[in-house]
Amino acid sequence: MKTLWGIDLGGTKIEGIVMNADTNEILLRKRIPTEAAKGYEHIVSQIARLIDMIKDETKLTPTAVGFSTPGALDPTTQTMKNCNTTCMNGQRMKEDIEKAIGVPIEIANDANCFALAEATMGIVKDLVPDAKVVFGVIMGTGVGGGVVINGQVLNGRHGIGGEWGHNVLEDDGYECYCGKRGCNETVFSGPSLQRYYEKLSGKSLTMKEIYQNYKEGNDPYATATLKYLTKSFGKAISYITNVIDPDAIVIGGGVGNIDEIYTEGPEELKNYIFNSRVVETPFLKPKLGDSAGVFGAAELVRGY
Repeated sequence: MKTLWGIDLGGTKIEGIVMNADTNEILLRKRIPTEAAKGYEHIVSQIARLIDMIKDETKLTPTAVGFSTPGALDPTTQTMKNCNTTCMNGQRMKEDIEKAIGVPIEIANDANCFALAEATMGIVKDLVPDAKVVFGVIMGTGVGGGVVINGQVLNGRHGIGGEWGHNVLEDDGYECYCGKRGCNETVFSGPSLQRYYEKLSGKSLTMKEIYQNYKEGNDPYATATLKYLTKSFGKAISYITNVIDPDAIVIGGGVGNIDEIYTEGPEELKNYIFNSRVVETPFLKPKLGDSAGVFGAAELVRGY
């Protein structure tokens, strides 16, 4: 039996999966803590420990393992960059993990793995099965994106393919940790929308509370915040639509649970799309939820 092995490497947990490559049946899923505070070497040892545990339980051995990571592998330097688990940055993670587990690995950013999973196993496969180009969006604590073309992740020359969260949307906007101002992430991530609401109202609410107030229709500041979200999203997604014109856009993350993104978002996109205000692209809610990363990681090594 041919199997697919994937690892979702998060800041707090490392999740592993083994699947039947022919049926996508899940043979085993297992999680252990990342313990990132103990440093980079410890994270690598935890990965090796998890692989050994899975091998022991399944009596199987991988030929290759795919990894979903909170950053990107730089194709030139072969070191990690843009990781919010900062001890990974600058490290030769691919090389180090391959030494630790003894098989080849493939690495992709978590947003790319999300897009890949939903394109090949999730909602896009179900509803737009002939899709060639898929753009996956994660809108939560941060904002990210990934591009999948013909079932393959587009990593790009610099390893930043689909890195939509750090396009500048507001030139005079808030400072972003990346060093720029007004990135998408500083505009319509969950914390950024909460900041916008607090600036208008003087009150600090969670995004869930803001959305509830909006639905109840008794909070003009919540209404303004939702309008700001859909207008900003529509403009930001137009840059993607006008460049790669995806067959489907799938949206994950906590902010992605807001229904108006799927209705008002495309309406706002009409103001910016280079297509006489016609938007035919389906905007889809994900099917796989927080499992998408590990499924996408496994899909990375289907060709091995």
